[in-house]
Amino acid sequence: MPAIKPITQAAQDPWGNPVDATHTPHQPIPTERNANLDAIRGLAVLGIFFMNIYFMGISFYGYAPHQIPLLSDQVLEAFSNFFIEGRFISLFSILFGVGLYIQYQRFSDKGLAAYSLLRSRLKWLIVFGLIHGIIIWPGDILLTYGISGFLALCYRDASIAELKRKANIFIFSSLVVISLISFSGSDELFTRESPLFAEQYSAWTASYPNQLFLHVMQVGYMALVIPFTLMWFTGGLMLLGMALYRQGSFERGFERNTLIKLVLASLVLSALDTLLGLTQNPTLVMFSDIIVMLSAIPTALIYIHILVKICQNRSAVLRPLQNVGKLAFSLYILQSIVGVFIFRHFAPELLLTLDRGGYMAIALGYSLLQLLLASLYLRYFHQGPLEKLWRQLAFKSINASSHLNSNNEQQKSQ
Repeated sequence: MPAIKPITQAAQDPWGNPVDATHTPHQPIPTERNANLDAIRGLAVLGIFFMNIYFMGISFYGYAPHQIPLLSDQVLEAFSNFFIEGRFISLFSILFGVGLYIQYQRFSDKGLAAYSLLRSRLKWLIVFGLIHGIIIWPGDILLTYGISGFLALCYRDASIAELKRKANIFIFSSLVVISLISFSGSDELFTRESPLFAEQYSAWTASYPNQLFLHVMQVGYMALVIPFTLMWFTGGLMLLGMALYRQGSFERGFERNTLIKLVLASLVLSALDTLLGLTQNPTLVMFSDIIVMLSAIPTALIYIHILVKICQNRSAVLRPLQNVGKLAFSLYILQSIVGVFIFRHFAPELLLTLDRGGYMAIALGYSLLQLLLASLYLRYFHQGPLEKLWRQLAFKSINASSHLNSNNEQQKSQ
């Protein structure tokens, strides 16, 4: 990831788009949906299942490799390190920051209390995250997004240069803290043949009340560490998203020189992550988990560039992907329901037999199903069920006010 430096009118923006970052230009807010953002969001929600599927069964440790690694596992792990692992979480975080900025400006333009409305939206997201994490699947990311969103909103009026500077500080400082926490943990290897795997398998495939206890423990642990770790990392990515949107990266993509830097950064960091991850040294494996969080950022930006250039904000291009993006919240929760049902209740023995290729095949098949389901659903409905519920709960004060004003107008006209 290139170093982020303040810029002036005479300087080249480090992300490739000339812009004056010393003040805060008001990016025009579209009145219609942004097709580019929908397509990118669609890719993110499909891609995230390729990461999460390994944790749908044994949710704390995830995939258990063989003590003598399979060649196919190593190849797929390397592929995942370059193109999948962490990429779509970063993509979602960047997009979440864009969404916060767009909504804030849109509410402000309408004369509404933008901060109060977004605060309500984030509070309800935290509630959804807690329900999702405790009741369905403890690998939830919504809680982190809700908390991180409050941090990002604090910088809603900052200049582009300030947003990038804060993003850098938050991201790299959080990685230091995450590293310290990771290295203080257990160095016991988690393999298919280990006693730890047998213990975890029994625990996560036990009765639902027992699983619920594990959910509460894991979500409780995450709630404690998020303010010191992921809140800053995710919040930094949200600030980066705001900055990139305001400088037009979601309309034009990146310039050639910037794109080359992103590709080089992605390749070098991904290669380092892969080499460390394939060792049998627990410390190096833990360090690779930190590197992957960093390598995910330039790769996510490359994905943004590719989709922006292909879609060019046309609703007819990549429409199936855009449809998934419009239902991202609902489909994300559905992924958890389906994944947990398969690996803990319907066929828990798959945790004993599936290798990485099997997981990838299931994720690919389910991705195709999501593309079909989203396109079919939007033929009859304009909004996802959870998207609609979230909006109604978060903006009920607006709805009540609008209803009251409507009644007053009707009474005046009578």
